[in-house]
Amino acid sequence: MQIAIIDLGTNTFNLLVTEVTGDNNYKILLESKYPAKLGKGGINKKVIMPDAFERGLKGIETHLKTLEVYNVESINCFATSAIRSSANGQDFVDAVKDKFNLDINVIKGDKEAELIFDGVKQVVPIGEEKVLIMDIGGGSTEFIIANKDGVIWKHSFNVGAARMLDLIKPSDPINACEIEYLNSYAEQELVLLFEEMKKHQIETLIGSSGSFDTLAAMIAAEEHPHLDMSKLTNYEIDYNLYLRLHKRYLKSTVNERLKMKKMEPHRVEMMVLTSLFINFVIEKYKFDKIFQCAYALKEGAIYQILKNNK
Repeated sequence: MQIAIIDLGTNTFNLLVTEVTGDNNYKILLESKYPAKLGKGGINKKVIMPDAFERGLKGIETHLKTLEVYNVESINCFATSAIRSSANGQDFVDAVKDKFNLDINVIKGDKEAELIFDGVKQVVPIGEEKVLIMDIGGGSTEFIIANKDGVIWKHSFNVGAARMLDLIKPSDPINACEIEYLNSYAEQELVLLFEEMKKHQIETLIGSSGSFDTLAAMIAAEEHPHLDMSKLTNYEIDYNLYLRLHKRYLKSTVNERLKMKKMEPHRVEMMVLTSLFINFVIEKYKFDKIFQCAYALKEGAIYQILKNNK
């Protein structure tokens, strides 16, 4: 049996095609991304702009075209921040139903965090010690405190790459005032995280998917040129190597970043801001270990579907 997951993110529509194995587990047949940029131009106004609306429909159409060569029994669609927070989010859900006969499950931030944890725990050996998981989306960022027993605390913050880009509209390259503004913005928005972190001793940060994938790929390209990142589900990020790359971002223009090895073109505008956001969190808590994890919401979704089918 083959099952597809479409994660309708604020920046990227992710497709996962899986085959269910005999032990009610799964293997991944295909992963594909479409840069829908659903939040572009409207995320902070709580609206999906007309051009973004069309890109979103095109993204669904593209993924469905990809699925034609597979024998998929069910397509499960999950929508996150852009759709749940936009005044016309339901219009998009209705348009997808009318045009493609697909039902979209618009999930709340808490559910999003739960699915992210269920993705991460499959490939990162989380033990007794607590970890902080950070998943930066286009519209929201989920923080999860967990250990091997499960989620201890989770929260979805309305701070995402598309929101930051729309709010700050950084210079090219970014300037000192804009960096200071982003840091003060993060300081204001993450108060609930700071309050919770006071209660825990946490030395490991796990960055799930998105920008962390790009960071890991770019660092590995320099440090481990023969490493095939597509075969890895997690990668330990050396902070000093990250800091070196981060400083390169800060001095770079969009065109210079486009030429950097393993830079994903659809992240080129947002990468400076997301790296600043990551660095803000790392600096605040001086983590001993930082990991990138390739699994996130879509892998958590298939995990839950199979668990509920047992």
